[in-house]
Amino acid sequence: MKINQSAMLMPSQQEECARLGQLLARLRLARQVKQADAALRAGLSRNTAYRLEKGEPGIALGQVLRYLHAISPNSTLLDLLTEKDPALLALSAREKTQRVRDLSAAEREELDF
Repeated sequence: MKINQSAMLMPSQQEECARLGQLLARLRLARQVKQADAALRAGLSRNTAYRLEKGEPGIALGQVLRYLHAISPNSTLLDLLTEKDPALLALSAREKTQRVRDLSAAEREELDF
């Protein structure tokens, strides 16, 4: 009989699984690797890669490590969890930069005191 792993976990553990999946997805996007390519390199199906990135707790740890290695061969799980990968740092920096638009005349008048 198949066991639903999500039902067996505490909410905090479910959040940890989701966070791990989000970090793997962000790393993959930061390194500009397609999900299908990462799955192929790791020897996983694309469906398993999708479930892994969604934070499904039923995925084996070995599959997580193979997927991580397929995305970033020199990264460890600790590097991923602490977000020390250079690609993740560059992605965060790109996300923080925002274009600044000029104020409209009405907005300038509101600020004029």
